[in-house]
Parts: sequence; structure tokens; C-alpha cells
Amino acid sequence: MVDWIGETVTSTVGWDLLCELVDVGDRMAGSPGERAGAAATAAALEAVGVRNVRLAEFDLQGWTRGTSAVTGGDETLGCLALPRSPSAAATGPLVDLDYGLPADFDDRDLAGAVVLVRSDVPTWYGRYVHRLEKYCRAVEAGAAAFVYANHVEGQLPPTGSVGTAADPIGPIPAVGVSREVGARLARRDTGEPVEVTVEATIDEATSQNVHGVLGPDTDRRVLVTAHVDAHDVAEGALDNGTGVAMVVEVARALATREAELDAGVEFVVYGAEEVGLVGSEHHAVTADHGAIKAILNNDGVVRGRTLELLTHGFDELAAAAERVADRFGHPVLTTPEIGPHSDHWPFTRWGVPGIHASSESPDVGRGWGHTQADTLDKVDRRNLAEQAVLLTELTVELADDAVDVPHREPAAMAAQLEAEDQAAGLRVVGDWPY
Repeated sequence: MVDWIGETVTSTVGWDLLCELVDVGDRMAGSPGERAGAAATAAALEAVGVRNVRLAEFDLQGWTRGTSAVTGGDETLGCLALPRSPSAAATGPLVDLDYGLPADFDDRDLAGAVVLVRSDVPTWYGRYVHRLEKYCRAVEAGAAAFVYANHVEGQLPPTGSVGTAADPIGPIPAVGVSREVGARLARRDTGEPVEVTVEATIDEATSQNVHGVLGPDTDRRVLVTAHVDAHDVAEGALDNGTGVAMVVEVARALATREAELDAGVEFVVYGAEEVGLVGSEHHAVTADHGAIKAILNNDGVVRGRTLELLTHGFDELAAAAERVADRFGHPVLTTPEIGPHSDHWPFTRWGVPGIHASSESPDVGRGWGHTQADTLDKVDRRNLAEQAVLLTELTVELADDAVDVPHREPAAMAAQLEAEDQAAGLRVVGDWPY
């Protein structure tokens, strides 16, 4: 055991790939940068010994950023168009809904309004309210445009998709503004008209998933996943270059431990996660769910030192993670709630056992993610090395024949979502499949 741990701690393959990813240019879904990132990932997986590495291409609704603006009175304020906003302009009275919680939309006349909401939720609120849910509630209320204000200081307008599976391009223009611009706009909540303008190129495109395997050719397998695409406003180091680096580091370590694997391990690095989990949805349609023993999805790892593992109500997954933590004397936070916002979800919503691996943070929301500050200097190489050791061991644990993680019935997943007060939000965005 000591040899593989030492090699993992001193390995540079994940870091080298991360540096390559942040240097390719933007990795927006469907872009040349995303294709270059996928090709670099495939080459890195092959170099560490992964077999049958291939690219699986799929069609994608393309969206390319143009200019955008928020204009009120005689001033034009800085903003970023939210991906999959329509190319359109709208004018209406500004209405500040503060956090944009579901109740904030009740009994408000928002017809024709420009709705302003924050990107976070208050500490007392029981769940995170996703950007898309806030947008869809504004659309449902008849708003003319949507303004999403970052809660993080520093003149950092946030980005993030507003498309859905049914409507890849949203119905009303949407922009992100910095916390500071949001505060300035909130002072206009007096009926004064505000104009939101978005210009974008909308066309057909393609993306791709990267696949490869290690271990025995068994009937059931463990998936180790991440997404390679990133928003076009930054390097995408934390979201999700570190996740891709982690997949390659785990693959490198497992290539030296293949004899210990009772089940095969499939590595899948998805494209087009940031615009609606398109790559993983494409994979989920064709994959045999019954053949998947467990999914370990890396999205948000390395941002903090302590791994946080959402286990989606699968007690056996939490137990496996805790055994690994005890084995290494290293803290790991396991959380049983469901997280429906990354590439495990197209599988886990149907009861496939899945872990969303991220890292514990004191901040609400994405922190530097989805802003121009998501850059390589934020990454701590120590976290990458330590978490690679833990996630490699967890993959071996999940592949062990002695570890049985029963699939759950979709009805049980639906009931848990209802109990966690997440069902209403998923219904609003059209992602309630039950």
C-alpha cells in the first residue's frame, strides 16, 4: 500500500493536465477549447494505462457569447449574459426579490418586470435554491428579464446556464451582475425602467464524452466521472479542471492496483455539463443502469481540504467512505441528502448508487466558481494529492465484491426529494421525471 500512496502524493500527471486545461482557452460546451480539453484528457488517460480510450460525440445546442448590458436611467452597468439566454432585449420596472426564495415570488406582480435576485440563500433556509429555479420562477411569473447578482464581493459577475432540457434556450434575457452592481440596481426598485440586452449566437454544435476502462471485464462496474467543460469567462480551474485532474490521478493509481479490483472501473469525463448535464444525459440514455455498481462523480473536489461526499440516501456508500476515512485517519464529510446538480444525476435519480464528491467549504454557493476568478492560483496541490489517495481507495472499496450497494427504487428517490423540499424546485425547472 505504501508504494502507491507515495507515488500518488508525488505524482504530477493530474497537475500537468490541469495546467494544460486552463491554458487551452475557454472550454465552453461545443467550443474548440472544450474539444481540445477532451482530447488532452483522453491522451492523459491513455498515458497512465487506461484501456479502450475513446471519444463519444453527441449533438448540442450551441451558444456563443456576444455583448450584453443593463441600462437604467443614463448609465449602463457591467454584466455577463447567462449562457442559453436568448439573444433579445427587454425593458421593465426593476423588482428586487432579494434572495429569490420561492415565497419571494408569491403575491408579487412581476408581469413585465426585470427581476433581480441574489445568488445565495440565507443561512436559516433549509436548502440551496439553484439559479435555474429562480430564473424559471421569474419566467412563470411573467417577468420580462432576469438579473442574477453575485453575493461574493469583488466585482465578479456570475455566469451559469438558464436553459432546460425542454427549452435549451431560455424564454427571457438573463444576465449576471456583480454584488456591487446588484446593490446599485436594488436602489432602483422604485418603478424606474431598466433595460436588459443580450446578444448571442445560437446554432447547432457538438460535444463529446471521454471513456476508458481499467480492471476486470465484469458484469458490473464502478464509474469514476467528472466534466471537462467550463464557462467561457475564466480558466475553469476549480470548476471543473480539478475534477478532471482527479479522474486521471485515480486512474494512474488504479493502473498499479488492477489486481485488487473485483469489478471493472470505467472512467467517463463528460462534456457539456454546465449547460444542463447534456453529456451525462446522453450517456445515461444508452448505458445499462443495472450494470453500474456505483458512480463516483468528481465535481468541486480540491476547493477545500476536506472531502464532502453527497451520498443520496445510499447508506452503504456513506459506510464505505467512512471506512476509508478511518483507514487513513483523515476526515471525510458524508452527507445523505440528494444533490441533483451534477453528472451523477441522470443515473442517480433512477436509483443508481452515486456519490457527488466535492469539498467542504464555509461559503454558501460556488465561491470563485462561475466567475472570472476561477483560476489556477486558487488550487492547492496538497488537496489534490491527499484527496486522490482517498478517492482511489474509495474506488477500490466500491469495486470490492464484499461491498454491496443495492439500487434504490425511483419512488424512494422521489420521496426523499419531497422530504428534503427539493421536489418543487425540480418541477419548476422541468426536471421532475417521476
